[in-house]
Amino acid sequence: MPYPEKCMHTSGATDSVWVHKLPYTSIPQFPPLDRDLTDDVDTCIIGCGIAGIHVAYELVRRGRGVVMLEARDALAGESGRTSGHLGNDLDDGYVQIAKKHGEAGARVAAESHAWARDRVGEIARELGVECEYRKLVAYDISQYGVGSGEGYEGEMEELRGEAEMQRGLGIETRFDENLTVRGWNGKPDQRGGMVVENQATFHPTRYLAGVLTWLKRQPNFRCYTRTRVMSIKETGVELLGVGHKSVTIETEAGHTVKAARAVEATCVPLQKLSVVAELEFHRTYCIAVRVPRGSVEDCLLYDNADAYKYVRLTECDDKDDYLVVGGCDHKVGQEETTPRFAELEQWTRERFTQAGTVDYRWSGQIFDPVDYMAFIGKNQGNDNIYIVTGDSGDGLTHGVLAGRLIADEIEGKENKWASLYNPKRLGSVVKTLPSMIKHDLQINTQYKRFLQSDIKDIEDLAPGCGGVLNLAASKPLAVYKDDDGTVRKFSAVCPHLHGVLSWNDAEKSFDCPVHGSRFSKDGICIIGPAKRNLHPESKTGAREQASIKAM
Repeated sequence: MPYPEKCMHTSGATDSVWVHKLPYTSIPQFPPLDRDLTDDVDTCIIGCGIAGIHVAYELVRRGRGVVMLEARDALAGESGRTSGHLGNDLDDGYVQIAKKHGEAGARVAAESHAWARDRVGEIARELGVECEYRKLVAYDISQYGVGSGEGYEGEMEELRGEAEMQRGLGIETRFDENLTVRGWNGKPDQRGGMVVENQATFHPTRYLAGVLTWLKRQPNFRCYTRTRVMSIKETGVELLGVGHKSVTIETEAGHTVKAARAVEATCVPLQKLSVVAELEFHRTYCIAVRVPRGSVEDCLLYDNADAYKYVRLTECDDKDDYLVVGGCDHKVGQEETTPRFAELEQWTRERFTQAGTVDYRWSGQIFDPVDYMAFIGKNQGNDNIYIVTGDSGDGLTHGVLAGRLIADEIEGKENKWASLYNPKRLGSVVKTLPSMIKHDLQINTQYKRFLQSDIKDIEDLAPGCGGVLNLAASKPLAVYKDDDGTVRKFSAVCPHLHGVLSWNDAEKSFDCPVHGSRFSKDGICIIGPAKRNLHPESKTGAREQASIKAM
């Protein structure tokens, strides 16, 4: 598939393992919006990933009308680049969650993510979607080897404490000092850790494609892809129940959608700051390596490193399974990308000596909220605009949960979980102010790139590579040289808050080190909070962008 078209299917140059069973061409297709929609739109959802699809599913099931808009193709965002784990053994850990939200808040997190885990299975059964959904055990282990000293012993104590906390919250968890993983036959001895029962996994895109197929048949659902939203505004006045507010959505093509309400299910809201300032943005990496079928235990596995490794299995063929191994996270646009795959492969082969070829290498993006819980509900300063953001490494269950929370809030139904995820919450965010300030100071240092140039001359670029050319320290250019030597130039200034972009060689993209926006090598915006594409600074760049938009 030529890359100009590919950037409309997914958010990187690489392919995830999920295309092995579901190629992009098998995902449901929808037309672009070609007219104004100004009558009887109940809810407009922006974003066609797991959060948008689940909000749509819950609303449509309740008889409400939904219009969905997507800038590229269905499932083109991070839902197609996940590792596919489902559960309430949350990445941040309940000991830390309780410090921000109290034990009652931690209990709500455990209950709500358990519901989301099970909801996927329920819907898959109801709709007859074959998506490898199954329950399985999760193991949390130390990153260090047995007998390695204080690091190992310290992490064992942390895992004992986490297991005790989880049991107190009603999760089926225990600590096992002799825990081993069947199929881990390499030399590193990291035995012992936490065992969490009743977790789950699935094939995310097969599941979501199945739900979309069902939605497509419903008379109260309409979806328009390749329809980039540029403006979402709340209009009207309502005071003490008197008056009326609605939402006006403007698209890049000049069309208008007027709806009673809108839901931004876009990974991160398409706005300047507000809740965006309460997130951190990280890249995470995955490989899918063949192992003989049945040679590795079917489980979820996590180590206890800060940028932790995570492991699971998915179907390959009659002879092999795919062992999906991920980790090596880092802040967007601030570190080298390509070495991460080699690190993952080395880690895997040291522990699973039966590992065969690596068939897939890809990366995704994580949006970490400062207090560990996603922001789901009415946006700050709005009454009729809802947001879903802050996946914190558990975006699949957060996205499923968003369907129920937002549908209940729209219908005025009380939901005991809502306050934990309320985007307008303050208490837990205030507790995190020192780390927020530290993060803000760190990302603001990235504006130093206005004084830096990655390359001295376009001739320095090898074919298939990009970089930022900024010799005059006044007008940085994002430059890409095609395999045939054709050069394309775009502004290297992010349209969001004007950070200077960095080249991501693994995904052939230009990434913003400030708030995580990303752009394809042809300047197409593939992850917000930016809304606009990069401005072309050459005829070849303008021509390539125009051809992509015309596809």
